[in-house]
Amino acid sequence: MKAECRIIQVLFTAWLCAGQVQAVSIHASADPVKDERPIKAEDREHWAFKPLQAGPGTQGIDDLAGHPSPSADPATLIRRITFDLIGLPPTPEDAIAFKVSALESVVDKLLDSPRYGEHWAQWWLDLARYADTDGFEYDTERKHAWQYRDWVISALNGDMPFDVFVQHQIAGDLMGDEVATGFLFSCPDMPDINNQDERRHVLLNDIATTVGAVGLGLTVGCAQCHDHPYDPISQADFYRLRAFFDNTVLTKTSKPLGPAVRVWTEGIPASTVFVRGDFKRPGPEIQPAFPRIFGSTPPKAGRAALAEWLASKDNALFLRAMANRLWQQHFGKPLAAIPGDLGHQGEAPTNPALLDWLAAELPRQNWSLKRLHKVIVMSKAYQQKTTSPTRLTGEMLRDAMLSISGQLNLKTGGAGVKLPLPKEISSTLLKNQSEVTKDVSEHTRRSIYTFARRNLRNPLFELFDRPDAQISCARRNASITAPQALMLLNSDFAHSIAAKIAAQLNEQYGSDATALITAATLRCLSRQPTPQEIEIGQKFLQKQTALTLGFSEALADYCLALLNSNEFVYVD
Repeated sequence: MKAECRIIQVLFTAWLCAGQVQAVSIHASADPVKDERPIKAEDREHWAFKPLQAGPGTQGIDDLAGHPSPSADPATLIRRITFDLIGLPPTPEDAIAFKVSALESVVDKLLDSPRYGEHWAQWWLDLARYADTDGFEYDTERKHAWQYRDWVISALNGDMPFDVFVQHQIAGDLMGDEVATGFLFSCPDMPDINNQDERRHVLLNDIATTVGAVGLGLTVGCAQCHDHPYDPISQADFYRLRAFFDNTVLTKTSKPLGPAVRVWTEGIPASTVFVRGDFKRPGPEIQPAFPRIFGSTPPKAGRAALAEWLASKDNALFLRAMANRLWQQHFGKPLAAIPGDLGHQGEAPTNPALLDWLAAELPRQNWSLKRLHKVIVMSKAYQQKTTSPTRLTGEMLRDAMLSISGQLNLKTGGAGVKLPLPKEISSTLLKNQSEVTKDVSEHTRRSIYTFARRNLRNPLFELFDRPDAQISCARRNASITAPQALMLLNSDFAHSIAAKIAAQLNEQYGSDATALITAATLRCLSRQPTPQEIEIGQKFLQKQTALTLGFSEALADYCLALLNSNEFVYVD
């Protein structure tokens, strides 16, 4: 098991540097502090390290985004904005009643909904590599990890100022808010490893890597074993950043980490640089400090100082990283194409003026994410027609299907719900890993509240590219595969949803085909059907009725077809 952990650490480091280590010579020294390369003037010339070049606050997105296309039609817009802000489709009533002139009041209502925090929390949990289990061989359950997930949802719903939100992730225990620092400890862990010094080393490296990736949008983890191949981050810089957490991480043998910070001071060594990243080779002692490219560090700086500096209006890289990710969530793609790497191996933003304006707008809006969401969705750029629709995530698909079938349980908070798994999967698991929540009403809760096992994602979520929570994920994949279509067409879940919708509509409208097609289209696609769609739907019902046991089954098949349409799976 010791060997396995070490192999994983090496592979993890190699992954972070994938494609880089062969392209340049790596500077790895026996004394990484003495031989540390200086920061040069040209190092500061990279676009991401420069101060924000934001124009005056009187400018706006539409001043910088260019001339937009014509506006999207009302049906497209209400569906887009509702999925964007709360992760659910509009109700048929809301879709019918929507007027573009009332857009602002609709936006305000959605931002005030508790569904908002439930949706946007997943964005942050992806970054935090959150899961309810340790990972590795035994994938031990973390009984109280859900407290951190609920904290994130509550903080977002309460519109906690985003600088404070981020600061609490880093040093919440020093601010009377221990649960928030679940961010630091959401990493994979192997509590039963024989060598606890190795365990602690891996955990600290993960924390420093994640803080650098999330807070700065840089691959600082590439400097665990050697100076960063491309960015001005030395190996000593990495361990200076890690040193902020040296007196935070504790590991007691065979005890998994809880949601709160535990301080274990027995036997913690002085902060050092580990030569070539080897935990058996502690090098020269160092003090906690910000990476040198960002200037000087206050003397005797602790985690509170790190948190304050990281989420500061003067930290241009932090602001750019967050603004870039926020834009990505609303438009389907970021302004700088690789949101997890704004360094030299990333790509420059397609519209640097817009990115900097958006970055500066966050503190101008008193760090309110909700206000910034509103600024974005009220822009003409956001409301225009698009030729690049965005696919729903697996969580959004599941929630949407439960919602339109009237089954979505809106209960909030608490331990993760363990959903039933197909027999071909559950039969391969350890007994305690295939456990299902006994209360079946819990099985229809929102996906954010489902149990997140690191070694086994829900099949629907996995097919639709949910990250595995091994590392921080700044941008999900959006694959298109045959198994996705097979899941939506053939799974018991999809068939049960279609049958439920059909039964409800059948009870309400009887055998009136036109009324049934209209109501089904409104539920699934948030719009009225066209005359051609009604005609095609009527023919489908007639033919399918003749092939099946009756009209109810034909209607269920029609609803299943709607659930499998591109228009349901994608948002324009």
